Amino acid sequence: MDGEATRNVPFWRSLRTKYVLTYLVIIAAVLVLLNTYPLLVSQDMVFKSKQTSLQSQASVMASALAGPEGLNREGVGRVMEVLGDTGLSRVMVTDASGVVLYDTTAGSNSMGRYALFYEVAGALRGRDEFRSNYSFGAFHSRAAVPVTYRGMTLGAVYVDELDAEQGQLLIGIQQTLRTISLIIAVVSATLSLIFSQALTRRLGQLLGAIRIVREGEYSHRIKIRGGDELSRLAGEFNALTGRLQTTEEVRRRFVSDASHELKTPLASIRLLSDSILQNDHIDPETVQEFVGDIGDEAARLQRITEHLLTLTRLDAAAPVEAEPVEVAGVAQRVEHMLEPLAKAVEVTLKLNVPEGLMVRITRDDLYQILFNLVENGIKYNLPGGRVELYAQDWEGKVVIMVEDTGVGIPEEDIGKVFDRFYRVDKARSRAAGGTGLGLSIVRDTARRHGGDVTVQRRSGEGTRFVVTFPLCEEAVT
Repeated sequence: MDGEATRNVPFWRSLRTKYVLTYLVIIAAVLVLLNTYPLLVSQDMVFKSKQTSLQSQASVMASALAGPEGLNREGVGRVMEVLGDTGLSRVMVTDASGVVLYDTTAGSNSMGRYALFYEVAGALRGRDEFRSNYSFGAFHSRAAVPVTYRGMTLGAVYVDELDAEQGQLLIGIQQTLRTISLIIAVVSATLSLIFSQALTRRLGQLLGAIRIVREGEYSHRIKIRGGDELSRLAGEFNALTGRLQTTEEVRRRFVSDASHELKTPLASIRLLSDSILQNDHIDPETVQEFVGDIGDEAARLQRITEHLLTLTRLDAAAPVEAEPVEVAGVAQRVEHMLEPLAKAVEVTLKLNVPEGLMVRITRDDLYQILFNLVENGIKYNLPGGRVELYAQDWEGKVVIMVEDTGVGIPEEDIGKVFDRFYRVDKARSRAAGGTGLGLSIVRDTARRHGGDVTVQRRSGEGTRFVVTFPLCEEAVT
């Protein structure tokens, strides 16, 4: 159900729809601006041009009409006849009271009447007036200027122009912009669909790959070409699935190995206990021997469990309160604890750790690292052999070395000794009580505190483990 819900995204909620709509809204806003701003700018330019032109023409007429004799119908007519055709739609002249003295409008009966125009009223008050508007494909402009002589307003000149030619030019620009906008809209819609299809197809590939990996197919990889964020996301996804695949393989191997290791002592305990219970005539010595074997297997089972818990704690990466710890004190404690075991198997234990070497770690973790390495050196040694623990300050690091003269590690096994449950000699390891987890604990614990551990074959025989930590220069509290 969850997979189907993921696949069937509603149309209005799909990323493709949102992408297309967003793209189209942006294009629509650009087209609206393209179809309004140039026209408004063009209109404003025409308005300013008309204002300059009409007011200039009206001013010329007003200058020609100004004189000491004032304005009358006959005088105005003679002056306007001399000026000739102005090319304007209407020219009207009034006296100081606003009575029309001259009007070029054919059939007009305005002569002798008051010119009730806003522009005329403003001009009679001594102001230059202008008004223009664009409608029905034409510019209608009106202007009026006062006729003055020696500071006195004698009358007003009113001019009117209806310019359809400029209007048609503006209509042509508007139609051109609409055609361009239509082409841009069609191309943009087509490209947005193509781009959104490409984008959502690649996202669909990622979604499908995630669904496959979610079902447990960690080996699945996705191929997305290009160098953009989606291709990088695909690369990160492949790296993540690779990590998941590795982790899953390690987990399965770990569970399998752990089950196998736990099953062996449990089977031995079951077999020994059944032998005691099913044999009515078993002698006490045999019973004691079997009970001792059961105890050994139980102790081995306990060691495996403790090691597994330790590894689980390390894998969980729980925060620890590290502190400056002196290596010499911990090494002496390890020597004290393992000296009896070394004497029992005739192995010499030698310690060479100078005072004052400090590492930032917990005391228990450092003890566990040194204890495991020295104990391994003793268990897998030969009678008369030796185990040596060295430590030194080298180039700002604390280097701890544990060397033994034991059976050594074959070259082909060097790179595997830190793997969980890996044992070089399984028979000898079982006899020595090993679980195959000690070196894994050493490595993970060292890395948890910024250190590392490596293994080398000694020249001749034996093994050398080298643990490095950053040098801590803080004093012990």
